[in-house]
Amino acid sequence: MADEAYKVWQCLNCGYIYDEEAGDPDEGLAPGTRWADIPEDWICPQCGSGKIDFEMVEM
Repeated sequence: MADEAYKVWQCLNCGYIYDEEAGDPDEGLAPGTRWADIPEDWICPQCGSGKIDFEMVEM
């Protein structure tokens, strides 16, 4: 079974992009961190929105 492709998520309020493959080391998210593995109380580092305000971006 092949690993699922990495996904990209975008904040609907400010446009911040979270790329699972790149992670966000400045926010403590190592490269390869899946969206599902980010805590539910995580907030957007640019505008403070919650995970609920993010949408997966189709590449």
